[in-house]
Amino acid sequence: MPGFAPDLLRDVRDCFAHVDACPFQGPRIFFENAGGALTLNSAVDTSAKFAALPDNQGRDNPAAKALGDIISRARDDMQSFFNPQGGQFFVGESGTELTFRLIRTAVMGTTGPILGSTVEHPASRSAAQHWAQMAKRPYISVPHNDATGAVSAKDYADYLTPEVSVATILHTSPVTGIANDVAAISLAIRAKAPDAFIIVDGIQHASHGHIDISSYEIDGYVISPYKVFSRHGYGVAWVSDRLTKLPLEQLDNGPRTNWEMGTRDTGAYATFSDVVNYFSWLGRKHSSSDNQRQQIEAAASAIHTHEKALTETMIHGTGNLPGLADLEGITILGGPNNPDREGLVCFALDHVPAADIVAQLNARGIRTHIRKADHYSGNILTPLGLEAAVRVSMCHYNSLEEVASLLAAMKDISDNA
Repeated sequence: MPGFAPDLLRDVRDCFAHVDACPFQGPRIFFENAGGALTLNSAVDTSAKFAALPDNQGRDNPAAKALGDIISRARDDMQSFFNPQGGQFFVGESGTELTFRLIRTAVMGTTGPILGSTVEHPASRSAAQHWAQMAKRPYISVPHNDATGAVSAKDYADYLTPEVSVATILHTSPVTGIANDVAAISLAIRAKAPDAFIIVDGIQHASHGHIDISSYEIDGYVISPYKVFSRHGYGVAWVSDRLTKLPLEQLDNGPRTNWEMGTRDTGAYATFSDVVNYFSWLGRKHSSSDNQRQQIEAAASAIHTHEKALTETMIHGTGNLPGLADLEGITILGGPNNPDREGLVCFALDHVPAADIVAQLNARGIRTHIRKADHYSGNILTPLGLEAAVRVSMCHYNSLEEVASLLAAMKDISDNA
């Protein structure tokens, strides 16, 4: 399964800051994308430009009007990127903060049980459990499949009742890299609890593939733009019209459908337009369409193909280099042949502690991350009997040569333990 052609990969990498060197460490391979992807050079420039502006939206002056136009254009770009029908977009402090807020609104505006799964990140699971407790309502926990690292529509269906009023779904796990079928899970929820409000955590999924809210029948979708080539300091949420009809936290006598509180950072919106423009550019390399949504879909398909080549090579090897699956005493979360993996391989060796592997890789200029059985990842690792694992998270600007460097390092680390 081939990835990007060399010329295209070079052009892709040229779009990003610090693609092959860290300003503190020097040359390095960046396999820590699930912790925060590389930033587009255009987003860096946009951030600096808007940080210097003293003006705010909503005033009677040319600068304020220009800022309002930039926000409106960004919301149009979000429409192309997420492809919803109806609803609205707004930005907040972070993806986690927005997830808490959407779930809080849904729980406090309804009366039935809340349902979620054990595979979820604390952004949604902690929010749902906290507000279920505050509202004195039951929380129903759907167990995920430890072997696949995923949760299925059938798993949800087995725990659903007509009384469920709020349900949460994780699109892709930041620990296993395994995606869940949001459309199928949502359909299962609607079949038994048609009026439930469904909130999706898309934070890990956004950089790796296709988002199509119109096909999900959901009420909220949240991402963290710093994980999809923008910058830290804001999150993006889409909410359905029916969720907006619930009681919202708002200023007295303010606009009834307004979710945003306080003055927004126009630069946040503008840097998300940079992300969408990048996807459109990449899509034009794989499509002749002039339609922005079709360009984004073409980019997502190309990204999926390239990242599939990266993960397959990492797991199964290349040339005379063994893959991770060939190493003695290896555990690959989600299994070595999982078709739902998105740009991430998480593993443990039974004879080398995960912390030692991360440190040795870092000494070789290969940036990875340890996942511990803590409040972030214990839901995934503890059932597998693992205290920690090594997360190697990739994006489409990573190369097969970088994967080969990691495999060579891992063979040396494993053989000399």
